[in-house]
Amino acid sequence: MDLPLPTRRATTRLGRTLAAALRPGDLVLLSGSLGAGKTFLARAVCRALGVPHEVTVASPTFSLIHEFPTRCGPLLHVDLYRLDDPRAVAQLGLREALADGAIALVEWGERFAAELGSDGLLVRLSSGVQGRSAAILPLGPRGERLAAALA
Repeated sequence: MDLPLPTRRATTRLGRTLAAALRPGDLVLLSGSLGAGKTFLARAVCRALGVPHEVTVASPTFSLIHEFPTRCGPLLHVDLYRLDDPRAVAQLGLREALADGAIALVEWGERFAAELGSDGLLVRLSSGVQGRSAAILPLGPRGERLAAALA
């Protein structure tokens, strides 16, 4: 499914819709080039789940993981841009955190889908002449449920 995102408001609406569908243990992989809107979408999801505006939601490029308390439980905002080794991803303990009920929004996570459990939603953000868009790709049963909620 492809969704046009002609404005920041449209991306915020996507974040709100996605947030409403998220359940403990859900995984969302955010893919796209630099500046495609991965962090903006993650911020929209966080705000929709109750992370206050006073709390900064920025890409965790150097710390790798930021954890936020939300009304759905812990949300992990992850950035795997600097990682190349699948073993390093496994050592982060994200699969265990998901099994314990955390929600994970993972920027640059598409290439590590197997290490993250391959059951979630892939959101491929792109920008071009026609503007921004999001390709929504389910990965497994959880991903099917999330994609259906976005349809």
